[in-house]
Amino acid sequence: KTVSAVTAVHPMISALCRASLRQTGLLHSTTAKHVAFRGVQPLVRWHRSVVDENAEQISFHFKLRDGSRKTVSVPSGTTVLEAAHQNQVDLEGACEASLACSTCHVILTPDDYNKYGEPTEKEEDLLDLAPCLTPTSRLACQVVVDERLKDQEVSLPAMTLNFYVDGHVPTPH
Repeated sequence: KTVSAVTAVHPMISALCRASLRQTGLLHSTTAKHVAFRGVQPLVRWHRSVVDENAEQISFHFKLRDGSRKTVSVPSGTTVLEAAHQNQVDLEGACEASLACSTCHVILTPDDYNKYGEPTEKEEDLLDLAPCLTPTSRLACQVVVDERLKDQEVSLPAMTLNFYVDGHVPTPH
């Protein structure tokens, strides 16, 4: 099985990584922007996704903790976490979408959950740490906004465990 990954790092670091991977035998092929690995299980890890500025705008709704609803519109290919940050929705994402925490926990409708398929084992392990877990919980950094989410609702859980004690709400950087 071969998995491709986009490299968007400094060229020198990228070259060093390629050289190291060649020595281990994991490197399958490489181009200027893509690296393909041998025998690596695919794991979706969206870290500041690159979205086509001409992508179709998709509108969907956040059900906020106070029960109100906020409609947002973002380009297709944006993650739900990025959509929240771009629209001042109170969703933390402490690990900055590196799939290392559960602070971007959201709840999908059963139909939407089924449209997106099962989370990876890593995502499930992190969701186990989230309060207010439901059978349709997902991490917002792993859900990509596209036609499947158009006009649908994403609910924020009643609480999260990683907000600053003083009530500071983080802003994207």
